[in-house]
Amino acid sequence: MAFSRSIDLSLSLLCRSTTSSGWKDKMPADPALNIGIVAPPWVPVPPPSYGGTELILDALARGLARQGHNVQLFCTGDSTCSEPGVHLRWHFDQVAPNDQMGSSVFELPHTDAAYEALSECDIIHDHTLVGPLLAKNINEPKVVTTIHGPFNHTFVDLYSRTSGQVPLIAISNDQAKRAPSRVDVAQVIHHGIDTDRYEYNPNGGDYLLCLGRMDPDKGIDHAINIARKAGIDLVIAAKMRVSEEKNYFDNVIKPLLGSGIEYVGEVDHATKVELLGGSAGLLNPIQWDEPFGLVMIEALACGTPVIATPRGAAPEIVTPNQTGFLGRDDCALVKLVNDISQIDRSVCRKTAETRFSMGRMAEQHTAFFHSVLAPSPGVVVV
Repeated sequence: MAFSRSIDLSLSLLCRSTTSSGWKDKMPADPALNIGIVAPPWVPVPPPSYGGTELILDALARGLARQGHNVQLFCTGDSTCSEPGVHLRWHFDQVAPNDQMGSSVFELPHTDAAYEALSECDIIHDHTLVGPLLAKNINEPKVVTTIHGPFNHTFVDLYSRTSGQVPLIAISNDQAKRAPSRVDVAQVIHHGIDTDRYEYNPNGGDYLLCLGRMDPDKGIDHAINIARKAGIDLVIAAKMRVSEEKNYFDNVIKPLLGSGIEYVGEVDHATKVELLGGSAGLLNPIQWDEPFGLVMIEALACGTPVIATPRGAAPEIVTPNQTGFLGRDDCALVKLVNDISQIDRSVCRKTAETRFSMGRMAEQHTAFFHSVLAPSPGVVVV
C-alpha cells in the first residue's frame, strides 16, 4: 500500500472560541494539520451507552477540529460524531455483530480500509490493535497509537513489535510505568471530556453511585458492602452483556440487592449525567490497576466527589480532601463516605474544566503530533 504525505502550510489558522471548559481565545501556535483518527470497529463514536474509548475519540476529534485542524475520523457508518471540521469515513456501515466482537476478521479489513482512506493525512492516530502492525513499515504518513488497556502479555507482545517505529501514547503515568523495557512510551496524555455535555449539580443527592461494567475488577460487591455499612443508599448502573458479567451479577450481586441497593442496568449518556449529578458521590472501589478510569472525571464534571481505592490512575485523578477521598480497603472507605459532604462540589467541577477538559487533551495531542512530524534538533521521538 503506497502512501504520500502532503502538508499544506497555507491552511488557515482558526481562532478557538472561549468555552466553559477553560479554553482561551488565541491562534494555534503551529500550522493546522490534516489528522486521521482510526477508531475500533466495535462501538459507534460517540457511544450510545457504554464505551469509554469511543467517548474519548469523539471528544478528541471535536477538540482537534476546534483548534482549526481538519480531522478525518475513520469509524463505522452508524457513528454520529458531529463538529465542523470532523469528517466521518467508514468501511463497515455498522459496528461488528456480537459474535465478531474483538475478531481480527472484522478489525483487519476495517483498519486496512482506514489506512487507505487516510493516506493523504499528515498524521494518523490509530486506536485499533492491528493497525500499528500494518503501520510499522510505513514512513508516510506518520502513525502514532494510544494504548487504552493494561500492559498484559498480549499488549506487550503487540507493542514491542512496533516499539521505536510507531510512537505510543499512554493514558496515565501509572499505566506508562508498567510498560516493560522493550516497549517505549513516547508520551503520557490524560483523557479529557467535553464538560459542556455534563450538567453541574451544586447540591448532589442522598445516594452513592457505582457506574461502569458488571465485573469483579470494578469492585461492585465491595461498593455494596461499603454503602450498607455507611448507612447510605447505592445505585448501580453497569453494562452487563457478556457471559462473565452476567455470571458475576447472578452469583454475587443479585443476592445482595434490595434494602437501599438498586441495580438500574446500562444507561445512556443523559441518564448517566443525571445519576452522577444527583448523587452524593461516586463510589469506585476498583480492585485492579485501571489504566485511567473515565467515570471519575465524568463524576467531577458533574460536581460529584469520587471515593475510590488508590489503584491504577486513581491518585492521578482524585485529589484527597479536595475532589474526593482515597481509601485502601472497605473499612477505610466506609469512614470516608461519611465525610463526603465536606467536599466542595464547585472544586470538583473546576478540576474537570481545567485538568480533564477536551481542550487540554486536544492541545497536548497537537503538540505531540507536531513533535513527531518535525522533531526539534537533537530530540529523538521514538
